[in-house]
Amino acid sequence: MKSSCCLRQEASVKSEPGLKHMKPTRMTALVYVVTTIGIAGLGLTAVSAADPTQSAVASPRGSIDTSILPADRATTWKPGMMAVGGIPVRSTVCATLTPRGEGQDDQAQIQAAVDACPTGQVVQLSAGTFIINSGNFVLINKGITLRGAGPGQTTLAKTNGAKPFPQPGANVKPSPLIVVGAAVFGSTTNDPAGVVSSADLTTDAVKGEYAVTVSAAGFSPGQIVLLDEASNAGWRTDPLGRGQIWASSDWRVVWQKHNPPLLDVDDFPADALPTTPNSAGSWFSRLNRPTAEIKEIASVSESTITFTTPIHISYRSSHAAQLSRYEYPHLKYAGVEDLKLIGGDGGNLAFKWAAMCWAKNVENTVWIGEGFSIYSSFRIELREFYVHDSAWVQPGGGSYAIGLSFGTSEVLIENGISIRANKIMVARSAGAGSVVGYNYMDMSYINSNGGWIETGINASHMVGPHHVLFEGNYGQNADSDDTHGNSIYHTFFRNYLRGIRAAFDNQAGGRVDDATQSRNGPKRCAGLMAYSYWMSFVGNVLGVPGEMNGWVYETTWTTSYKPAIWMLGWEKVMDTQVSATAFRHGNFDYVTNTVKWDPTINNQMLPNSLYLTQKPAFFDAGRGYTWPWVDPVGATKLYVLPAKARYDAGTPFTPP
Repeated sequence: MKSSCCLRQEASVKSEPGLKHMKPTRMTALVYVVTTIGIAGLGLTAVSAADPTQSAVASPRGSIDTSILPADRATTWKPGMMAVGGIPVRSTVCATLTPRGEGQDDQAQIQAAVDACPTGQVVQLSAGTFIINSGNFVLINKGITLRGAGPGQTTLAKTNGAKPFPQPGANVKPSPLIVVGAAVFGSTTNDPAGVVSSADLTTDAVKGEYAVTVSAAGFSPGQIVLLDEASNAGWRTDPLGRGQIWASSDWRVVWQKHNPPLLDVDDFPADALPTTPNSAGSWFSRLNRPTAEIKEIASVSESTITFTTPIHISYRSSHAAQLSRYEYPHLKYAGVEDLKLIGGDGGNLAFKWAAMCWAKNVENTVWIGEGFSIYSSFRIELREFYVHDSAWVQPGGGSYAIGLSFGTSEVLIENGISIRANKIMVARSAGAGSVVGYNYMDMSYINSNGGWIETGINASHMVGPHHVLFEGNYGQNADSDDTHGNSIYHTFFRNYLRGIRAAFDNQAGGRVDDATQSRNGPKRCAGLMAYSYWMSFVGNVLGVPGEMNGWVYETTWTTSYKPAIWMLGWEKVMDTQVSATAFRHGNFDYVTNTVKWDPTINNQMLPNSLYLTQKPAFFDAGRGYTWPWVDPVGATKLYVLPAKARYDAGTPFTPP
């Protein structure tokens, strides 16, 4: 049985020829001519006022050079708190709390302190363990900071919630430990996105521009709003000989819905479509409107609405494009810092209807659901985090380290560690304009099938994600899964993609070691599953020096189970248009030991970054580190990633 919360076993498994491991069966493929859609619109970026009482404004984009990318792939990436001067440093403490001790619940005293704390101040938690049990949680719904004494000293724990495998446990009232946002559970309108009213766009919202025109009044500066469009999908011929698949005519949207139905693939009952209320068409977006992004209004002039950030993909009036208001005004400028979270059975930390909010120096472990959940939110920032070891490492939504959903946009996930979960991150109908930068992300797996190499860095797992930048990460692989539909227009820039995971202990027993266990797979450095169109790989380093025996440069996987640098469009039958629409330029691999350039592109000058104007401060921490740390054209291809150095030293929050 499938449900909108997606807490279920998404994939049955069955043997593949010649493989000891078992491969999830929720897979389809498409061989079709894809029409590339792309409207150039570069030149501006977003800048919000650092003081939340001031009006938001737009300003020139600065010195970031994205010309190495085709225009339809590039956008302005300035996510999280970057546009408002970074995470604010708050020193005024409104309350200091100590744990009650002896197993007593601490939720009430923390909540009372939060409720009484003036905006811009800090609720300080001392060292010790604070208990938050039995469905309780702390709701931060004002612009304050909840701060501990450090993730190694202050712990918020749910002792009757999630437990480590083999008994993950869950309370009868599952809940996260902390919710940062305007509300907790949906809206009184029964719209899971929280939308209360919508206005039709009278003209197209054009990629790269800042303004739209709408058919209704009621919008105001500072509002956080949702921009989306209907998929306009219908039946298309499925070249796999399985009848038809439900997709848009331009293939921007591909749902997992087939005619005749495929029981091991489809998200929908035989009598349901993505337009059917309460179907999978509304799991992580408004019904049948998965292409979406959240914006902040800078100004209103009659029917023209101007945003603080540019539009990342075009929204078309022919697709019933709309601008929507939320029932809850988004919470702004709240943060969680310097503590550890453990045992949440509805996730550990959730951002809901939040904007310009953050988590910094947070350890997040032993959860059911999503370690960090970012829901209907805008410009959230996760940094210097350590999310690891979920309670029960199985598919189905209960073991995701980081999750973006319901149009969440312009998130910054930077300088953190995400390891040993089923998915190290997912993006479901969300992600536009986000950056995943300089993280160590590895060891994602299934505890009942440790040999299956899960998707690594990605923004996928439900229809709709687009224009996410992955820069400077150290990952087991880059991929885009098609479990519930497609993702499009992501960019992978200057990442190190090994193709195999670091060796680790499976929570269900035994050692997982892709380097020595030849049957583990599929081994790929860069893989995209079916329908993952218009993806870009620029300046990456792929593979492991001296360990590529038996690897090939590129494979279809369907006809050869050899490990490969590139596995684009992989499925039981290859989707050849994934490779045909991919842009690959300036990538070095350890199979051919060469840098390969797109022969049609004259520009071979790789910029240092696609979102940073200078070396980030965390590269100067500790002993200091070379930036960019990934250099495919240099004599030294790889230097040291600070997040990986912290993990290797056993000090995840202290640079060695």
